[in-house]
Amino acid sequence: MSSNKKMLFLPGDGIGPEVMSQVRHVIEWMDKRRHVSFDVQEDLVGGAAYDKHGTSLADATLDIAQSVDAVLLGAVGGPKWDNVARDARPEAGLLKLRKEMDLFANLRPATVIPALAEASSLKTELVSGLDMMIVRELTAGLYFGQPRGVSINADGIREVVDTQRYTEAEIERVVRVAFDLAGQRNGKLTSVEKANVMESGVLWREIATTVGKDYPDIELEHMYADNCAMQLVREPKQFDVIVTDNLFGDILSDCAAMLTGSLGMLPSASLGAPDSDGRRKAMYEPVHGSAPDIAGEDKANPLATILSYAMTLRYSFDMAEDANYIEQAVQNVLANGLRTGDIMQPGMTLVSCTQMGDAVTKELDKLAA
Repeated sequence: MSSNKKMLFLPGDGIGPEVMSQVRHVIEWMDKRRHVSFDVQEDLVGGAAYDKHGTSLADATLDIAQSVDAVLLGAVGGPKWDNVARDARPEAGLLKLRKEMDLFANLRPATVIPALAEASSLKTELVSGLDMMIVRELTAGLYFGQPRGVSINADGIREVVDTQRYTEAEIERVVRVAFDLAGQRNGKLTSVEKANVMESGVLWREIATTVGKDYPDIELEHMYADNCAMQLVREPKQFDVIVTDNLFGDILSDCAAMLTGSLGMLPSASLGAPDSDGRRKAMYEPVHGSAPDIAGEDKANPLATILSYAMTLRYSFDMAEDANYIEQAVQNVLANGLRTGDIMQPGMTLVSCTQMGDAVTKELDKLAA
């Protein structure tokens, strides 16, 4: 039976194929126990695509990504491709997907699962119960602005230029996504920039303030990016939703990720604008890297990728109940003391990638009983 829930799997490099295989087991469980099927295609991205096609993202793969309801990506990159031309490197394929699909809103939750509160680098009382969302603008700003590059000036000295560029529309649309999310959560939004030294920050603050008038029930505060970084490690539970630009979002979301104990635990979603039917292009991926040092050894932590699939259900398929099942199953597995190497703690049970995936499906069976 065909399904109207169409997904593209892009396992990528390193541990990507291993963690993605565990998501397939969850999808099989969904089919058998929840009677929900997905039409899943699989293709190459990153170094794997470069090895076969000479480019990190083939045009045909991009076409498929544009046509499906959601893309789930594993990880890209590794030292094998360090000397490849910049525009063909594994990371270029990921950036091209984001740009060509116009996935401008990157949702990065930072949630401390109770069983992992002690794994945080901060004191347990500072992070216990932490549940925040960082919304990062993903397709403009410093990473895409022109001009950029290295040149020789009139004195024969090399100089380099990167351009921070934003339009009003690019800022407004991501800020609105953040306001909408804050309305679904605890009603507080922190808009982060550097209006004290950057013109882009001045415009960002102005637009956030203006958009905020359409959301009178949301508490809006403005914060400089350096202060936000300090507050994340000082009192992280003061935040509900943070919205910021591409560069600051990259830095602050990684900082917030470590509050939870491990990058291997965190999912992410990258969303486009809704079309006339309310459908958004979307891509979901764990925030961890390709970890080539453990690739193929069945040591990877699949939980961030499984949780990324849960975000897929929540944001692309309006299946919040099923997303809750998966998130609860992950929490139960960790509460039972199972750990992959990256989150191993004294007294816990070390398991492989495959064993962790199996444990999640067993917990799903219990929850659905």
